[in-house]
Amino acid sequence: MASLKHRTRGDPDITPRTYNDRENKAKPLRNAAITKRGLRSLAMGISVPLSLTLLSLHLGADRSCYGTLSKRFWLPPPWALHMTCLASSFLMSLSAWLVWAVGGFHRKPTALYLYMAQLGLSLAWNQIVLGAGASRVGLLVCLTMFGAVVGCYRMFKEANPIAGDLAKPCLAWTAFLAIVNLKLLFL
Repeated sequence: MASLKHRTRGDPDITPRTYNDRENKAKPLRNAAITKRGLRSLAMGISVPLSLTLLSLHLGADRSCYGTLSKRFWLPPPWALHMTCLASSFLMSLSAWLVWAVGGFHRKPTALYLYMAQLGLSLAWNQIVLGAGASRVGLLVCLTMFGAVVGCYRMFKEANPIAGDLAKPCLAWTAFLAIVNLKLLFL
């Protein structure tokens, strides 16, 4: 049997590591470049969906009939609806970026398709319900969007647990939008 021996600094069996000075100086520069690329991709990954959502809300607000409806006290005012749609878009895009950062879209491309479907349906819902006032079609779009968010939540949770947790408020918001849309049918 081999005996265990405590090695000290003076042992001849231990060879010190040698580093190249150029390698040590280049390492922080490489890390800074990686960090800069990561921040750039984060900024793009969040700003593009937020810009599209903001554009969709702006285009729908010009001809919105939502604000003129006689509403119940529990229906949110238009400004709260718009702010929460923006917050939901922010959380979903951050969640999608976290999945992308760990390579989740390469391993499971279905997650990317579900995210793109959710984003497209969200933009369409804003135009259909808030812009055109078509609550029946909006309810169908909202229920489909709910299914896409459920799929995103499941896929994102497998790739990155934090991304799955960020998708939970979006899931609750989409369910609330479906209820609001259902009530708009009966008003």
